[in-house]
Amino acid sequence: MTFKRKATPFAVLTAAALALTACAQSDRDDSGSDSGSTSGGGSSTFTFGAAGAPKVMDPFYATDGETFRVTRQMFEGLVGIKAGSAEIEPELAEKWEPDASGTNWTFTLREGVKFHDGEPFNADAVCKNFERMFDQNPAGQVAAEYWAGTFGAFKAKAAESLYKGCEAKDEKTVVLSVTRPTSGFPTFLSLDSLSMQSPKAMDAGKANDVVAQGEGFVYPAYSKAGVGTGPYKLEKYDEANKTVTLVRNDDYWGEKAKNAKVVFKIIPDESTRRQELEAKSINGYDLPNPADWKGLESAGNKVEIRPAFNVFYLGLNPTKNPKLTDLKVRKAIYQAINREELVKTQLPEGAKVATQMMPDTVSGYNKSLQPVAYDPAAAKAAIQAAGGLTLTFAYPSEVTRPYMPNPQKLYQAMAGDLEAAGIKVNTVTKPWNGGYLDGVDANAFDAFLLGWTGDYDSAHNFIGTFFGSLDANNFGLTKQAFGKTLAADLAKADSTVDEAERTAMYEKINQQIQEEYLPALAISHSPPALVVGEGVEGVVASPLTAEEFSGVTVGGK
Repeated sequence: MTFKRKATPFAVLTAAALALTACAQSDRDDSGSDSGSTSGGGSSTFTFGAAGAPKVMDPFYATDGETFRVTRQMFEGLVGIKAGSAEIEPELAEKWEPDASGTNWTFTLREGVKFHDGEPFNADAVCKNFERMFDQNPAGQVAAEYWAGTFGAFKAKAAESLYKGCEAKDEKTVVLSVTRPTSGFPTFLSLDSLSMQSPKAMDAGKANDVVAQGEGFVYPAYSKAGVGTGPYKLEKYDEANKTVTLVRNDDYWGEKAKNAKVVFKIIPDESTRRQELEAKSINGYDLPNPADWKGLESAGNKVEIRPAFNVFYLGLNPTKNPKLTDLKVRKAIYQAINREELVKTQLPEGAKVATQMMPDTVSGYNKSLQPVAYDPAAAKAAIQAAGGLTLTFAYPSEVTRPYMPNPQKLYQAMAGDLEAAGIKVNTVTKPWNGGYLDGVDANAFDAFLLGWTGDYDSAHNFIGTFFGSLDANNFGLTKQAFGKTLAADLAKADSTVDEAERTAMYEKINQQIQEEYLPALAISHSPPALVVGEGVEGVVASPLTAEEFSGVTVGGK
């Protein structure tokens, strides 16, 4: 979840400022008609080469881009994101307005919308969705990271939650209440995880029956066949053949999808994705190798390069390794990594060394911070003074991410640096959605490679998501002396009404994270790209890597 970021109209500040964001009206066509020769939807299929398999088909429990790439075509939220930007726009809600306190928001819903199972979308459905998300069992509270990162807590700790309640005033009017003003609401309702889903289908599939098992979770029947309101609906997820097939929703409330089907063909290896594009067995894929960009374009393909609105980091978790509670040890790990060389040799042109856990286009970025210098001698001395260090260090396989184009090569370079500084490294690798993400969530690794592409333009969407919750984070904050202070400071900044004051607070927190805390080590920011073949039109590259495919045509059909 970088590009020119001055777009998202935040929903806080004064009541007058709040009202400005509330006045958004939808210009989208509800008639369901298409323009031009594709009126009514074409019969072609758009096949996209995905870098990884979706984790679940219930976006509420998803945390990764490969899952959201699929579910984004099937589900919609009250608030949407304008194509090609980070600006919010009306989606299932036509408009919204806060009261004077900024804590009670009235949403006027779009009429004539149905879920894929034929059930009506209305105010009652909205409230059932929010109550479902709020009321999670212990396993669900861990799995539902986006709720924890935005609303902070669940029903079991209601007093600590941003969410207060939902009231259906009538069929098309709903009031969502929060406990305090926040810089993110209602903007973060555009998150894929907070999409609206069919209450009937969720009840039938026991959507909330998540069970912890080993290092991961067992999800209920509903998670394999989620039901939304979007322009596509699920036809089949063929895990054996690694394909996900979506079909056009002919009852969609808005402009019908231009292709009859979208197929996601799961191809973890980037070179294989390129070969399949060349063979015309797929129409496009994400994250082409930067070395191939010019060659792809020369062959008649279109390469869209997105600015680097992301951060790649090395996560540290002291849950099973108490030595990681020592700041000197964490800093030594940082000093051991030659990030300049890593960026130069392993990342695309335009990548740069990170100085903090967010890109420089987000308000709250601290421009005074400098990169921690590469100093293997100092790192080795600190490790020796600590009595040595052994790290269970993990990286993902079967995936490519915008911030991590080749996880294995990045891992090998970093592990080599750590070993050169006297750190013993025990390597663990698991498929991205075959144990890796669950392992990170279950605190199974001392150190791990991960990253984040921003969901919207907010400091809290980066560092608040990472460190804002003691109960749901990947960094063992309950084991760190600074954990409660960091979470509290982030909550205070998020609730601060004055924009200049809030920005200064985030700048200070970023400095503390880098100089006093180091719960994770910011490595780099990288510009990702996607590529489509000849004859493909209508793909709008998203700075959030949040492309929607309903407007895509293949070969003019």
